[in-house]
Amino acid sequence: MSKSKLSKEEKKLLDAVEAGEFESVLTESRKEELEAIAGNTFKKDKRINIRISNRDLAAIQSRASEEGIPYQTFVSSIIHKYISGSLQDLTANKQMQPTHKMRG
Repeated sequence: MSKSKLSKEEKKLLDAVEAGEFESVLTESRKEELEAIAGNTFKKDKRINIRISNRDLAAIQSRASEEGIPYQTFVSSIIHKYISGSLQDLTANKQMQPTHKMRG
């Protein structure tokens, strides 16, 4: 486990888990259901073609290489994360800043 600082509540929960105070209630049918959902999540059954600039493609390929995955997988991951809400556009919620000062 990393040496991150835990809050009192997190520490209490961790101690309880490590002491065996929690018991899984995962039934076999629920496990099968979750496995099917997970399988469908990563099932790639559609192909798309897009046109992007050489500069963007080079940047994508570089980042994918850093992650150790093919760039197509990297692009698919970005799309999935954005659609599921775990990747957000940081500029989308910023309000436009005035470009000039108003005289008063």
